[in-house]
Amino acid sequence: MRILVAPDSFKESLSATDAAAAIAEGIARVDPSITVDLCPIADGGEGTVRTMIEATGGTLHRARVTGPLGMPVTAEWGSFEAAGAPVKTAIIEIAAAAGLHLIPMCKRDPTHTTTFGVGQLIGCAVEAGCDPIIIGLGGSATCDGGAGMAQALGCCFTLDGGQVADVPMTGGLLSRVTDVNRSTIAPEYRDGQRLLVACDVDNPLCGPRGSAAVYGPQKGASPEQVTTLDDGLRHLASLMPDIDHDFPGAGAAGGFGFGFKAFCNARIERGIDLVLQTLNFSARAASADLVITGEGCIDSQTMHGKAVHGVAQAGMRAGTPVIALAGTVGPGAEQTIDEAADARLTSYHSLTTDLRLTTDQALQNAGPHLADLAEHVVSDRLRTH
Repeated sequence: MRILVAPDSFKESLSATDAAAAIAEGIARVDPSITVDLCPIADGGEGTVRTMIEATGGTLHRARVTGPLGMPVTAEWGSFEAAGAPVKTAIIEIAAAAGLHLIPMCKRDPTHTTTFGVGQLIGCAVEAGCDPIIIGLGGSATCDGGAGMAQALGCCFTLDGGQVADVPMTGGLLSRVTDVNRSTIAPEYRDGQRLLVACDVDNPLCGPRGSAAVYGPQKGASPEQVTTLDDGLRHLASLMPDIDHDFPGAGAAGGFGFGFKAFCNARIERGIDLVLQTLNFSARAASADLVITGEGCIDSQTMHGKAVHGVAQAGMRAGTPVIALAGTVGPGAEQTIDEAADARLTSYHSLTTDLRLTTDQALQNAGPHLADLAEHVVSDRLRTH
């Protein structure tokens, strides 16, 4: 028997790699002869770089770049050899250079933060000859529409005083821009096949469901600043009328979805799909007898583009059953999973329901508990099939 083990991280308790190891331990207790294919996954958010590098045996790199407040930070990015590719693939998280975790609570203000360092990381990957470059959106402290990133790649922004901006662009500066010169961005950064953006939200750039309104408060914006940021993003988009600012995902990560499309002609794809494609997941699922995936909580959002949803879709296409393991089960899980016509989970289980642990107990010693759950589920499946 062959089992493909492909969990996402269990937030606040286990990385995807640690979760996969725990599940494998539980399987080995049932039958050491079972072949286990470890394939930790991520959906493009924080942790994607480490997960992908560990899954592919790639290399972590570090670079000194401009942080979200304009001060230097050390940011990680990764490179690995994808099957059949002539050159290395790069993987970058925008949070590494522009993440909310880089700013103390008392200083969080998206009118003053920049994505300049993300552009510098892209420059590092291009200089290293990587192609494609996968960029994970998520966890940003910014709302500058990717203007800071574009500026680092050579884009010129003229402000209302007639001068070209000589400080990193921020969300608060967008309303002052009178001209955007994208022609100064080097061709290697505008190759539409080179930059692949992993995005798992469908928000437009502006409006009630836009970047500022939905995510601005999480980054420290007051109601007045949300209005300022939304107006700034709308103004930036008006200076580039050739780019649709209402496409799903344009508002991701402070308008970065729009920015990558407008400045780099990047392809925007669902994060989990990009990750699974890179890991040759479809072929691995087709060769397995069972797929075990998982995440911290299975709830109403699980089957709306999250990692477990992507794995369930791939399993259904391969004709391989998929079981999900979780820390907890939240509201709406059963209805959401039942209504997901494009994917099916054979079953789902959690530490709190199957092992009758409290949430606090589930978070403590999560690895051993997850191994116990995997042992229970696999043993039961072998007994009944």
